[in-house]
Amino acid sequence: MVKYSDKFRVEEGNTVRLDKIDAGFKNKYDQTSAQVEIERYTKRLRELQYLLYAEGKRSLLIILQAMDAGGKDGTINHVFSSMNPQGARVYGFKVPSAEEASHDFLWRIHQAAPQRGQVAIFNRSHYEDVLVSRVHDLVPRKVWKKRFELINDFEKNLVESGTHILKFYLHISADEQLRRFKQRIDDPARHWKISESDYKEREHWDDYTKAFEDALGRCSTKHAPWFIIPANHKWFRNLAVSQIVVEALESLKMEFPASSVDIKEIREKYHKAEEEEAAKNGKNGKKTERKNSNKAGLA
Repeated sequence: MVKYSDKFRVEEGNTVRLDKIDAGFKNKYDQTSAQVEIERYTKRLRELQYLLYAEGKRSLLIILQAMDAGGKDGTINHVFSSMNPQGARVYGFKVPSAEEASHDFLWRIHQAAPQRGQVAIFNRSHYEDVLVSRVHDLVPRKVWKKRFELINDFEKNLVESGTHILKFYLHISADEQLRRFKQRIDDPARHWKISESDYKEREHWDDYTKAFEDALGRCSTKHAPWFIIPANHKWFRNLAVSQIVVEALESLKMEFPASSVDIKEIREKYHKAEEEEAAKNGKNGKKTERKNSNKAGLA
């Protein structure tokens, strides 16, 4: 079995060239065989999330980034919807509000960081501030360049506080993006996804590619790695992401916490209550039997 956490991981300090990575990679799978694996991983993911929640010692932060139509929403829907919403939250980071913009760029991100026992999934993230801000010259070069170091320090602080971080770049080709734009036009159920900015942003494809390459290379660390996931095939994307997340959670060697009560005493109370309930039901049964006999006699 191919270990996708090794195959797709960006090693710390490596230079990233997205044009050298096959966005259509699917290994040996077709959609049918991949779906069998996905179901197995998502079932296991739900079990591990329950364990994470019960243990209450650590948290998991998952970051999804991609070009427009790259599949962030689809990944959340098909991989992470198996989680119990009580212990998982999804956050979408769009244009900062006036209040958010009046603080440092990490202020709104830190507020969404997961507490112990929780999973947080970021649909876009603090990396927008070294992507959009860079491509559209929203801040000077010296400002966004400094943010790489600030991001690494921020993520290191989260990790040291018990948060496990996994970052996924969903890699699609320019042709695949255009095909997905067409699907949105042709399918009325997808019209709501169409944005005026889709084609305007597409004009900056090369600029965004360079910005992503720098972010992936400069901010993939041992404690908070980036994974470049081939995502032209949505089902392979789901397979790779689910396998990596399951593997990461299993590596934490989580355990259910010890009970805070005396199980022996609780068991005795249960048996006593069970016996009392059985005795009560037995008496009620005899009363019903006598009542039914009397009715039969009257008949």
